[in-house]
Amino acid sequence: MDAREQVRDSLRAFLTDECAALEAIAGALAGPGGEQQRLDLVKQLIRDRLLVVKSKLVQGKGGLDEADMAGAAAERVPGEHLYRGLHASLVGQSEAMQQVYREIKRLSYSQATVLLRGESGTGKELVAKAIHLGGERAKKPFVRLHCAAVTETLLESELFGHERGAFTGAVAQRKGKFEQADGGTLFLDEIGDIPLATQVKLLRVLQEKGFERVGGSRFLSVDVRVISATHRDLEAMVRAGSFREDLYYRLNVVPITLPPLRERAGDIPLLIEHFLSRFNRENRRQVRLGRDLLTLMSRYHWPGNVRELQNCVERLVVMVEPGQGLVTFDTIPPSLRGYFSDMRQVTGGSLGRAGKDWAGGQSLGESLQEIERRRLLTSLERVGWVQAKAARALGLTPRQVAYKMKKYGISEREA
Repeated sequence: MDAREQVRDSLRAFLTDECAALEAIAGALAGPGGEQQRLDLVKQLIRDRLLVVKSKLVQGKGGLDEADMAGAAAERVPGEHLYRGLHASLVGQSEAMQQVYREIKRLSYSQATVLLRGESGTGKELVAKAIHLGGERAKKPFVRLHCAAVTETLLESELFGHERGAFTGAVAQRKGKFEQADGGTLFLDEIGDIPLATQVKLLRVLQEKGFERVGGSRFLSVDVRVISATHRDLEAMVRAGSFREDLYYRLNVVPITLPPLRERAGDIPLLIEHFLSRFNRENRRQVRLGRDLLTLMSRYHWPGNVRELQNCVERLVVMVEPGQGLVTFDTIPPSLRGYFSDMRQVTGGSLGRAGKDWAGGQSLGESLQEIERRRLLTSLERVGWVQAKAARALGLTPRQVAYKMKKYGISEREA
């Protein structure tokens, strides 16, 4: 690519980013909430964009790539903290999220191995991408592998690659994730789900900075920063012998725990507004939420975290009648009324067992867990104990459903 093409690409990236910023501002002006609330959000978006542009002027660079954007984002004042190319899970002004932003900034220019802890749906992959984009490896690949989504027999090939003829079906040489990420970052999601045999080989790569492909004998050296993530209790797994202690210490050099959405409730209105703006734009709609719905959603504890909130807002935008602008509790689409009725019960918005539990002295945490267990059990019974269908009905992933079934001791025998 010659210099002229690089300039054109940089200009195109800059204009694309400007369009996204202007669309966000327009969406905030037309969004829900009071006039002052909308103006405050617009001011914050403008300040954030100005800081990005000013950082380019100070640096005197012509290009506007993802690495520069992430570096500018790390320096700006507290606000929505949107990292270019990342999902809105990194929106928030709560102290819990401010601490996450500070840790991202500190880690971006280090080479330390990072372990991201937290519940499903809290944005672990997005934080990993932010760390990658904010540092010296930003121009190199960011490669992700969901360890739980790959069968045990194929996981080793996914990580290290294989030679032609290494096993049945290996008709050509294939590079693994470590080779693909050379010079950059490898994000290993659900690291707690890898089998012990693979743990041994992963430990060797971390220690020796190299490996052999499956079916090969040539040692390949790589320069890869590993960021891993899990929602599991690795310490308990180490004690139980299902996770190697030496690998645990290799991965847990710098741990970051991401807060669940219920511990950053003040961020929920910001996330709702951002998701509304995004899905309205994608679906060419102009849906707004009434005060009753905004209050209800802001009080809900969101067991599926930001991912569940995102799915909820998208369903509302897509399912409302065409031309309907304002959605209130009374005008919720029929297909979503059961979901919001459960939400209303959990938040104490209507009389029911939840309200009686709280009045009777049961702790909030206990009552919410009982409601969640009952709701999960009801959904499973309704769909014939097909976990994938129950996950769709609840706005969760099948993995979350399986985790909650284990957490609450739910099995088909209860039916």
